Amino acid sequence: MNDAELERGLAAVDLPRPAYWQAQYFKNVDQLSKPRYTMVIERDVPLKMRDGVTLRADVFRPDAPGKFPGLLALSAYGKDCQSAPIPAQPINSWVFDHNVEAGDIEFFVKRGYVYVIPDERGLGKSEGAWNGPFSVQEQEDGHDIVEWIAEQPWCSGKVGMMGISWFGMIQRFVAAQAPPHLAAIFPYEAANDLYGVAYEGGVIQPFWWELEREIPAHTTVSESEQLYSPEELEARFNAIASTKDIALNTNYVRVLARRKTAFFDQLLHPTNTDFWARRRSRDKVSKITVPVYTASCWIPFFKPFMQAVWDDMNDPTLTVPKKASIFGHHIHTALPGPPELKYEALRWYDHWMKGVDTGIMDEPPIRLFVMGINQYRFEHEWPLARTQWTKLYLRPFGALTPLPEPTDADPDPLVHRPPIISTERNSVRYSTPPMSGPMEVTGPVVLNLHAALDQPDATFIAKLWAVGPGGERFPLCRGVLKASHRALDAEKSTAWNPVQTHIDPQPVVPGEVNEYSIGFPSISYVFRPGERMELEISTCDPIDIPWHHRMNVMGPLPSMTLTYYKLYRDKDHASHLLVPVIPMGAPHG
Repeated sequence: MNDAELERGLAAVDLPRPAYWQAQYFKNVDQLSKPRYTMVIERDVPLKMRDGVTLRADVFRPDAPGKFPGLLALSAYGKDCQSAPIPAQPINSWVFDHNVEAGDIEFFVKRGYVYVIPDERGLGKSEGAWNGPFSVQEQEDGHDIVEWIAEQPWCSGKVGMMGISWFGMIQRFVAAQAPPHLAAIFPYEAANDLYGVAYEGGVIQPFWWELEREIPAHTTVSESEQLYSPEELEARFNAIASTKDIALNTNYVRVLARRKTAFFDQLLHPTNTDFWARRRSRDKVSKITVPVYTASCWIPFFKPFMQAVWDDMNDPTLTVPKKASIFGHHIHTALPGPPELKYEALRWYDHWMKGVDTGIMDEPPIRLFVMGINQYRFEHEWPLARTQWTKLYLRPFGALTPLPEPTDADPDPLVHRPPIISTERNSVRYSTPPMSGPMEVTGPVVLNLHAALDQPDATFIAKLWAVGPGGERFPLCRGVLKASHRALDAEKSTAWNPVQTHIDPQPVVPGEVNEYSIGFPSISYVFRPGERMELEISTCDPIDIPWHHRMNVMGPLPSMTLTYYKLYRDKDHASHLLVPVIPMGAPHG
């Protein structure tokens, strides 16, 4: 198919042409689902789970006789807000809501799909008690809802899943339950390791505290209450509540006092134990038997969201048809119903649930949006086979160069002032010279840093920036590591993807120089002439917004202890960035 044929075919089915669709891979465009139906809505429909608990769901279906594929959008954000009649909002809108992530309901219903959005148990109008994010109960309920959809007289017997973030993360769990009528999944911005989200690099993230405020739960029972005796629960509670970083944070003290919350469960499980294993879909994908399309946009923080894309593609135990796409940068997100989700998902589900050979499986398996030049292209593997792994060494005077330091140069000092005494955010920066020509960096980035501390523990926060000739700064990625969590899993780690165990934290011996391997989310960016690559190393990363309750936006939980860092980059301690440089003009996709 050529471009003109694709344009005409898309016009016939009332679809625009996204920048990421290439005509050469398209087939049967005229057979893509057309917007031919009006929508009927049924509210609060009862769904009976295997244990007798009744959930309530909103069902959106074509107002026509016949059987249609079903799409399940499952999360704990509540069903009612997902169908609010508002247009897609950009991320800077005052009414942008990052939890309205079920997708564009009417778009799919008009094209012959049924959308089902339930209230999970313990939430909204559903019975039962909520046990926190991604519990085994939520996973089993997902299986039962899929099968309920398939049994309805309006369903063709094929069911898919839709949505972003939570709606995406639950998809792998449900697919691993192997409901017989699940036909395919499309996890979007979907982390596969909840420990890495809750404890970024071993450092507490307020991720679930933010969720807690936005989940319409009427009845909760924390998993900790189910796991431990009252005596053990109290002992764990006291151990966590007495730690300095939490005891001096009144917001966290209040959360602990509430107890029956997901954030309470998070705080009581600071290491990567079985509690988190039950919420790690990465270990369950071998049980998935349906096609998987993993997608995301470039997210500069929270590595698990990006890493999940590459884990799915590279996992030899996930032996199903699979694809991956990275669409643009997170700052361009619009909700509800981002275009890249609905158009590509329509092509995916038409292929697997309506039997239309759209050509989607003829494309190379990976599609990337390359930032800087803002172009899409296809690739066949990750990391890219043509990668030139390049070390950029930290040098005196804030330099970042391909040559290591030849002398016994003194280390760079960095002081962490705890937030109870100061609002200063100190950092040390290292920068390349301005680029003389374009340079592409595509793939995972790693900082191997030699450092000493004067305390038993501390937090390293590293950011990579593209800095323009006029000083304008564009965030590329962030890596976080708690010093006591530095131990690597030798079996899972590679040079470009260090994996910490997070099982048995080891305090640092003050004054001892240790090497810390800090993995960043992957990037794809072309530095243009005049731009510089800048590495920034700091100790905290607050979100700077004028809000009366600033403790909600502290970012990774900052240490409450005054700490002195020494960052070594001498001839015996070659601290460096490992950067995936891609030769310009080399063949691809």
